[in-house]
Amino acid sequence: MGYILRRLGFYLVAFWVSITLNFFLPRFMPGDPVSRMVARLQGQIRPDQIEALRESFGLSDAPLWEQYLRYLGQIFSGDLGFSISRFPTPVVDVISSVLGWTLLLGFVSLIVAVVIGNVLGILAAWRRGGILDSVVPPVLIFIGSFPYFWLAMGLLYLFGVTLQAFPLRHAYAVGTVPEFSLAFVGDVAYHLILPATSIVLVSIGGWMLGMRNTMIATNAEDYIVMAEAKGLRPNRVMMQYAARNALLPSVTAFGMSLGFVVGGALLTEVVFAYPGVGYTLLAAVQNLDYPLMQGLFLTITTAVLIANFLVDIVYVRLDPRVRVS
Repeated sequence: MGYILRRLGFYLVAFWVSITLNFFLPRFMPGDPVSRMVARLQGQIRPDQIEALRESFGLSDAPLWEQYLRYLGQIFSGDLGFSISRFPTPVVDVISSVLGWTLLLGFVSLIVAVVIGNVLGILAAWRRGGILDSVVPPVLIFIGSFPYFWLAMGLLYLFGVTLQAFPLRHAYAVGTVPEFSLAFVGDVAYHLILPATSIVLVSIGGWMLGMRNTMIATNAEDYIVMAEAKGLRPNRVMMQYAARNALLPSVTAFGMSLGFVVGGALLTEVVFAYPGVGYTLLAAVQNLDYPLMQGLFLTITTAVLIANFLVDIVYVRLDPRVRVS
């Protein structure tokens, strides 16, 4: 329990630092979002409306510490202001409308890559020197060396444009109304195949190689030799003795990847025009939509911290040495 409380304190401090940086960085940049809106409207907005907009964006002339305290109050009340590029839509509504698509794409891709990569790594290490160990890792690492967007554009051109086997863009067919029906779920899954495949192909080699190397080191441990000498079945030794202990680094890497699921598929979402957080973040940067950028950065940071804290809890369960220390 002491270890969990120490880690919780560390992540609370990290969260406070992140929201503090999120407050100060836009204010140190030249200009402000209201000036951009005024310039865009070319004098069609009155001075009192300009002042109201500055208040709504938290850009008053009050001392910085007062703005900071009000900003903290808004954060903890769930008020992230209004999006400039989609004014007057609140930032919370914009993020909530795109977050689900990013989570769907990220979780499906991550889980498929982790499961297949780790299983291949376990089998390659257990049957060291075979085809699975000598051929598959170099091929997957070679594929993984390609940038996300390059592989995504290749898949889009081959399977979308040339063969016309998969849709070219978006998360569901144009004109379809989102609903909980089997037809809509199938349509979403159909649109998900190409973006998810591009992410899985790039990342699966790293998962396999990491698990393979850890398994090779674990297979040389004395308790593995002892288990084999006692006559236990090879599958039991592989899964319950070797793979379980070799899994710890993968759990840490999975937790880190879990946090970056929210913002890690930016280029893939851009190539496939997938309506997720990455695609929205690119649009916010292009439009200098500071409130939306702040909201997205805060969402990504919070996701990373929560994922790491959950991994710490799982680590305590998996590794008895952590509980003892």
